[in-house]
Order: sequence, then structure tokens, then C-alpha cells
Amino acid sequence: MAAAALLLLGGTVFNDSRPNPAEIAGRWSVDLRLEQADRPYHQLMQLTVAEDGAVTGEFGNSPILAGRTGRGQGRDCVAFRTADSGGANFSSACIVAGRMVGQTWSEARNFVLPWTAERR
Repeated sequence: MAAAALLLLGGTVFNDSRPNPAEIAGRWSVDLRLEQADRPYHQLMQLTVAEDGAVTGEFGNSPILAGRTGRGQGRDCVAFRTADSGGANFSSACIVAGRMVGQTWSEARNFVLPWTAERR
């Protein structure tokens, strides 16, 4: 098996490999357009990754309330929760070819929005 050590506990598989925080941490410009032909619509995202993989920062104008990094299938990924006047939002993304490819689920508003992000 590759460098990742897998541990099976109670039917759950845990990946012990750690993502590279430098791949995820920093300032990102998130492209929130529904279609590439749409007028540009960008929001800033600031991610800080602690040594234990916890993520803090801000997405748009909302602070990250809880977040984690992970690594699997050769990708460094992040997942986090924010909240705004519409309720909780759950976002996740992975680094693909030097940029983030992600999505946000707004439970209260009943939508999923795919997005991409470039480093600023």
C-alpha cells in the first residue's frame, strides 16, 4: 500500500496520511459563477491550517466555524462550515492542478454551488 496507512475501526476507514498545509493555506479568489460565460463573481477565501489539520479563516464575509483538512486519492482537500443570514453552509474542495475545485451546500436555501478558486 502507498504511504497512506489505513486503519479499520468499527467499519470506518481512516486515512492516516496528512495533507500538505501549504497547498491549502492562504488567500484564494473563489469563482462563484454558475456558468463560465456569466459575468465574473468572485469572493475572497482566507484559510489557515493548524498543525493538527484544523482549519480557520473566512469565506466571503463569513468566518469558518469549523473545518478540517484531509488527503485521499492523491489530493489535498479541505472541508468547513460557515453560516450567514440564510443558515449553515457546508463547503469542501480539493487541490486539482494547482487550483481548488469545490462546492458549497446551503441546506436552508436548498442548493449546491460548484466553484473553483485560484491563489491570490
